[in-house]
Amino acid sequence: MSHGHFIMETADTVSPAPDSPAFTGSPEHLRLAIEAARVALWSWNVEDDSFAMDELAFDLWGLKQSPRVAFEELSAHIHPADRDRVRAAFVATRSVAGPYEIDFRIMLGDEIRWVSARGRGADDGIIEGMMFGIFLDVTGRKQAEEGHELLAGEMSHRVKNLLAVAGSLTQLSSRTAHTITDMTKELTQRLSALDRAHDLVRPIPGEQGKAALLGDLITVLLAPYDESAAFSGRIRVAVPRMGVGEKTASTLAMVFHELATNSVKHGALSSTDGMLDVSAKLDDDCLQLVWAETGGPEVVGPPQHRGFGREMIERTVETQLRGKLRYDWQGSGLVATLSIRTSLMTF
Repeated sequence: MSHGHFIMETADTVSPAPDSPAFTGSPEHLRLAIEAARVALWSWNVEDDSFAMDELAFDLWGLKQSPRVAFEELSAHIHPADRDRVRAAFVATRSVAGPYEIDFRIMLGDEIRWVSARGRGADDGIIEGMMFGIFLDVTGRKQAEEGHELLAGEMSHRVKNLLAVAGSLTQLSSRTAHTITDMTKELTQRLSALDRAHDLVRPIPGEQGKAALLGDLITVLLAPYDESAAFSGRIRVAVPRMGVGEKTASTLAMVFHELATNSVKHGALSSTDGMLDVSAKLDDDCLQLVWAETGGPEVVGPPQHRGFGREMIERTVETQLRGKLRYDWQGSGLVATLSIRTSLMTF
């Protein structure tokens, strides 16, 4: 490994501290250890503000090897957001005693690397106007830290969303229930519907970005209203095999639970002879989900009172899915059609 004019202190030139064990290897052993650790060496001439670096340091910075490199030449490769901070940090090392470390980004074309510069300040160990230190490529560690921060932010965001949803469900239940017992039951059912939906929100192998199968999601949501669920009972589900994302699953959970709740109270599911069919058809970038009730109490027209639950799920469909929920109050039962853009269903 070529070091140019870089002065590398070795076991022959550095005396160990009285209580520390001496490095007994040869300079060649020390060189091999430095190469194995991927440690890049530098020396800084504080008089002319230039650096001498070893081969690994030039490779790390993406520069051609030369006897010396001006600090400004190195600065041209530092990320603009970090440049002034790095310059100030190096200047400060002249007056700050003890070891120092500063992490910053450098740019190699479109690639960004994280570098950790380490040394000793207050001219500690300075030799003939030269200060010494190392560069480490810490890109992997920084990417891991950013990943952890992103995950923590995402978890915080989801918790806030869940609290907001819980608040909305509490308000909805308080407006529609007549007793505390009814409110507790309705709120528990609504939260359970969301819980069942989130249980299905898992990545499908080979289908990145899709969290659950649409048919499985609807079947699980409606299972509490029919012991035999969607396969041989009075609730039938026939939809294309397609994946949906977490946001879509959460919204559909709200919609289907609200429709099912109303059907159990006033529609087909309130009658032992009632039937419910959930079907779907694809039309270009639009999926139309059809909720069709038959066999329940005769429908004489749309309800005179427009409930808060209906308003909430309509707004949710429009804002979250950019879709539309339409109601057709036929004499044989309610037919509700939910239109959703398929390109948005994976979110």
